[in-house]
Amino acid sequence: MQGGLTIDPEASHLVTRCWAVVAVRRGSRKRFAETCVEPMPSAEAALAAADPAHHRHAAEVMGPSRSSEGVRLYYLVRWLDPA
Repeated sequence: MQGGLTIDPEASHLVTRCWAVVAVRRGSRKRFAETCVEPMPSAEAALAAADPAHHRHAAEVMGPSRSSEGVRLYYLVRWLDPA
């Protein structure tokens, strides 16, 4: 299990851990629609692109994963920027 997700070892190429900027108000949510997530090449790039004053937060996420409703989701592993 990684970040609250159970990963099938034979399908690990489908859902991956990555750095991102997540455009949301920080709170208790642990999953985000693909439209709110901008993958980044590194943690440093995510931190540089983050703008907490405008609700753009650096994070480590896992995804995308398709929900039962057909929406592609990313799951929060951890926030990189301070709250």
